[in-house]
Amino acid sequence: MDINHCGYIVKVKELRKHPNADKLYIATFFGNDTCVSIDTQVGDIGVYFPCDLQLSLEFCIANHLCRKLPDGTADTGYMEVDKRNITAIRLRGERSDGLYLPIKCFDYCYDDDASAYLKVGDIINEVNGHPICNKYIPRTRKQNNTNSSNVSKTRKHKDPIAPLFKEHIDTAQLAYNLNAFKPGDLIEITRKLHGTSARIGYLPVLKGYKRTLWDKITRKDGTPIYQYDYIDGTRRTLLVSYDGGFYGSNEFRKHFHEAIKGKLHEGETCYAEIVGFTDDGTPIMGSVSNKKTNDKAFIKQYGDMTTFSYGCDPTGVTAPKNDFYVYRMTLTTHDGYTVEYSPEYTRYRCEQMGVKFVPVEWRGYIPEHPASETDDTITAGEWIMNKAEQYYDGPEPIDPRHVREGVVVRLVDKPSFTAYKIKNFSFKLISGIAVAETNPVDETVAEEL
Repeated sequence: MDINHCGYIVKVKELRKHPNADKLYIATFFGNDTCVSIDTQVGDIGVYFPCDLQLSLEFCIANHLCRKLPDGTADTGYMEVDKRNITAIRLRGERSDGLYLPIKCFDYCYDDDASAYLKVGDIINEVNGHPICNKYIPRTRKQNNTNSSNVSKTRKHKDPIAPLFKEHIDTAQLAYNLNAFKPGDLIEITRKLHGTSARIGYLPVLKGYKRTLWDKITRKDGTPIYQYDYIDGTRRTLLVSYDGGFYGSNEFRKHFHEAIKGKLHEGETCYAEIVGFTDDGTPIMGSVSNKKTNDKAFIKQYGDMTTFSYGCDPTGVTAPKNDFYVYRMTLTTHDGYTVEYSPEYTRYRCEQMGVKFVPVEWRGYIPEHPASETDDTITAGEWIMNKAEQYYDGPEPIDPRHVREGVVVRLVDKPSFTAYKIKNFSFKLISGIAVAETNPVDETVAEEL
């Protein structure tokens, strides 16, 4: 199960009337305000789908959620049949973050009353063998050279090019994991930056094969030869060249490879976010029209367009075209055992290498007796959620021309990387607008991000 892209079976705990719509209420799920039908009542059981999900075609057809069916026949819903994605929106001026549907939306999965089979707390990607939701994958803005992408180039080798070059661990949502925290936990909150993922390691890399006479006679490759060398990658893809890929060219990544080359110890891998612009001045994360938010206050603060520039200059005249922020480092031994560096030691290594660490917003311990301004009996998870919400919204300090994405909350004293993310509504709103202007694409290419 994809834990980051699931539906959640929930109970409606409270409702308030939508101030500008007679047929809508507002409910709150996992701290997210969501517009629901006026037929909804307190105590109802249903499913909450967070943003960034794509609903299955079968589910949408069964529940009449699309404007048109695949054959072009009109239906009564609002979703585009080829996308079927959930985004943050404003409905008549009010936030709606996610989608809530009553539990009967799953009746077709059982040919019976679904409430007899599903209970509050269940997490679902499928129900009784029926696909329900998955991660939504938007298309690339540039699709040139994808046929010669680095994905295919890595697959011509029988043996792995860099077997110890590990992908970053997926970061789950904070709101759905509050039970992971307890009093006394050491926490570090860092800003989440909106860019493209990067990995650089100094690890054993395939250099060729040692062939015996028998190997030559039998036309076998022989024994693979691995030597320590620098290796680059995106989030999911190992780069054997800087040609092609998601952006048409990965040359902008080469700058940071060269900056770090010769500075990593054997076995080290650093994980980072590249922000700003590509070498040709294209925004790494695109630009979005703020006018489509229909939020006058947001437009007044951030202007007509959002470009996640982070102080970078697309021309490279007044500032570099892009920047590089490390958020994690590991050390992997020759036999594959990985040691997680602490945030403190990662910052120390970043200082040694002359690269940036993601900005730290807060570091400290969860109190032994957590409390809020209004409640002295809250859980440790609720306390850290309140703390995270102090930093996850507002202008980005690196570049106040655009909003922050959110924050990452890391449990420091863990042997493996343990962290959870939270994004603010304004970011999700403009991110949803960007997604609405794209079409689905092959996941392998999109996962380079």
